[in-house]
Amino acid sequence: MNKDLLTLFDIDADELDTLFNLADELRLSDAYQPLAGIDAALIFQKPSLRTRVSFEVGIGQMGGRSVALTNEGIGIGTRETAHDVAKSLAGFVQLIVARLYDHSTIEQIAMHADIPVVNALTDLSHPCQVLADLYTIRQHGRLNPGVTVAFVGDGNNVANSWIEATTLYPVNFILAAPNGYGPDLATLKQAGKSSIGSVTITNDPVHAVRNADIVYGDVWTSMGQETETRARAKAFAPFQINEKLMNRAPSECLVMHCLPAHRGEEITAGVIDGPR
Repeated sequence: MNKDLLTLFDIDADELDTLFNLADELRLSDAYQPLAGIDAALIFQKPSLRTRVSFEVGIGQMGGRSVALTNEGIGIGTRETAHDVAKSLAGFVQLIVARLYDHSTIEQIAMHADIPVVNALTDLSHPCQVLADLYTIRQHGRLNPGVTVAFVGDGNNVANSWIEATTLYPVNFILAAPNGYGPDLATLKQAGKSSIGSVTITNDPVHAVRNADIVYGDVWTSMGQETETRARAKAFAPFQINEKLMNRAPSECLVMHCLPAHRGEEITAGVIDGPR
């Protein structure tokens, strides 16, 4: 049976440990190539720097091959249906990685492709980003039960994936966002059924960071929301991650940002380039 990764609800705590142990092994040796003989199709509707490079390079390092496809080339929903794209690709490759605007599109692809499908970002969830974040926190020796991650900004796809992550590891996740910019309610509800951590929603960024191990930032306006830029800039202005806010966090607190960053907007250059 094929296993997809569309959200972090698709794996459990044991599989998270397995992934991290495998990542450790891959870091230690280039000889281990679990993707030898595997061809992957990488679909990019949205622009991508880090996601595309990391998947292409990573697949190659693990012995596989990849072909990158843009929306202009395949036209999901315009030139072809998601059903036909999925069926066609499954005849050529053994893995699909997709970075899409609408989460329902990747669900359709996964439904009709009889090969594994990995979500490399949708409007709902960004599971690979948060897996990488958790692993990075682990590498810095901070991934301990009860670790507190304060996400200051929009309740977007990355925030949703952090909420999903509370079902895999005892993370205390705090989201500080303006009223009306909270996370996906269905994600909150589903996480609440099996969370081994906690989720707190507040509109007070100082309260969010005061006991944080990690302060986490992301853009205020995601791709596809450009018409909301001015309204969002006004709403999120008090939620900037700056030196004043970080002075309210513990001195050992680290700062993370999933990038790209808009310096001077959601985070100042002094913080993002600083020692934390």
